[in-house]
Amino acid sequence: MNSPLKEDAPDTPFDQSLRPPVFAEFAGQQRVRERLELMVAAAKGRGDVLEHILLSGPPGLGKTTLAYILAQSMGVNIKSTSGPVIEKAGDLAGLLTTLERGDVLFVDEIHRLQATIEEYLYPAMEDYKLDIIIDGGPNARSIRLNLPKFTLIGATTRSGMLSAPLRSRFGMDARLDYYAAEDLQAIVERSAGLIGVPIDAGGALEIARRSRGTPRIANNHLRWVRDYAQVRADGRIDRAVADAALAMRDIDADGLDEMDKRVLEALVYKFGGGPVGLNNLAVAIGEEAGTLEEVHEPYLIMQGYVKRTPQGRVALEKTYRKLGVKPPSGSGHVQGELGI
Repeated sequence: MNSPLKEDAPDTPFDQSLRPPVFAEFAGQQRVRERLELMVAAAKGRGDVLEHILLSGPPGLGKTTLAYILAQSMGVNIKSTSGPVIEKAGDLAGLLTTLERGDVLFVDEIHRLQATIEEYLYPAMEDYKLDIIIDGGPNARSIRLNLPKFTLIGATTRSGMLSAPLRSRFGMDARLDYYAAEDLQAIVERSAGLIGVPIDAGGALEIARRSRGTPRIANNHLRWVRDYAQVRADGRIDRAVADAALAMRDIDADGLDEMDKRVLEALVYKFGGGPVGLNNLAVAIGEEAGTLEEVHEPYLIMQGYVKRTPQGRVALEKTYRKLGVKPPSGSGHVQGELGI
């Protein structure tokens, strides 16, 4: 008997990758995209290999997608790994010696490479040679491996943690920023087409507005709204359906989720608007300090809810307005937002 969930079979559009395969389908990041397209055109025109490229920016903005698009545009293979996975020189040698001329080695979270691995990487990036020490003690000897000319594409969410020698060996440093709602709307509409969900412009914009400027979050929201529309509506997504679906998931009109609101409430109600240290704030809301700093704080700071100071985190006037609370008169919280 046929399954009623036939559309969820692995070979259907529901399981297709939503990553755009070419630059023409990549929405947003226009200046970065133009620079990368120019580099590709120049390298192909010379019959040369693409320079090493560093992609930086918050999670979910398309660094991995761009790496695969670059390899596709150059017509070469790509091997993918991440910084913490490369534990010893032999791991790096195993990756580099399997590359062919022009191939791309993509290293995600490259700032987490061990310092000893970085030392091996320098001559590989500059001279396409790899010196490996084998054995130990009096029997130790060095073997030099000649490598094909390749392209290293590194991705990092914390570019400040990259060592200066490693950073200087990249020919291009491209930073990705949060997306405008209009760009995210285009991404949502494209993704909806790939997974076969009817959506109008209002529904796509509503999802985009609540996605924190991040395509990965927009696509996750889209999948949830699709499920909601399938069960609670007629399967079509409009503004009202998107609003109801995201409200059910505690995503408000400003894109803040439950944890974001807990951060703001703790700042105001438990710590009087601050300043409060990161660890104290993390304990108060029951979250890891690292998660709070890397996942929640960047958006709250970018949107003007929170400010980092040498003394700790401070709630700004927008936080009080969000919570419907009158800010303390003459406090530094309002002045901080105005730069006073």
